[in-house]
Amino acid sequence: MRTQEDAYRQAFARFLAGTDEKNNTHAYLRDIVARLPARRVLLDVGPADGTTTRHLAPHFGHTVCIEPSEPMRRALKLACPQAEMVSEPVMEADIEVRADLALLSHVLYYVPRAQWATTVSRIMEWLAPGGLLLVLLQNPDEACMRMVRHFTGARFDLRELADELAALPPGLISGIELDTVPACYRSGDLDEVVAVADFHLSVPGARAPRREAVEAYVLQNLRNRKGEYVLRHDQHALRLQRPAA
Repeated sequence: MRTQEDAYRQAFARFLAGTDEKNNTHAYLRDIVARLPARRVLLDVGPADGTTTRHLAPHFGHTVCIEPSEPMRRALKLACPQAEMVSEPVMEADIEVRADLALLSHVLYYVPRAQWATTVSRIMEWLAPGGLLLVLLQNPDEACMRMVRHFTGARFDLRELADELAALPPGLISGIELDTVPACYRSGDLDEVVAVADFHLSVPGARAPRREAVEAYVLQNLRNRKGEYVLRHDQHALRLQRPAA
């Protein structure tokens, strides 16, 4: 019998197969890494199965991953056997190394909004002087997150976090920049698109909508004149710089 977790993973795999997100994100990250003054330690917070970690780790001398999910840690261990694993969540973790690059990619959906700044500030403390934290979330103004807002009322906006962090006392963050990384999912299979939509609508605390409602939304809002389903989901990348020593 297929469990809900199995269905979630299958929908995620189908989504990745139809989107250019990973290619575009990895190209963006390669450019970021190339411009780092040092590449001693990578800290990946919530790396899931390690697809992006595996892409970045060879550029660093040491990799540390904070991943509270045991199933994800097992997959991560296969993808990046050399990485140091930390199973505690961010606010309970004890990280001794100092990272030149920290990555918090598509994790804040699962963190209460009131705890965003506290979570990010905690990770900033683990950066080396001059280190960089990258926080990635979907652009709330694109089609994917408009759909999420339509069904759940949830809105996740890194621009609000940037304003909140900019108001903090000086000392922890010396620079705040926001980039946009394009991403688009395409498919000609309605059942697949509905499954992918359900994946994105799995917002913590939100009630899952009826399949009929999701299918009607997809048909009305995501189908183009060629009969193809297109879901734009550009990402916002918030760059947070730690002051140099």
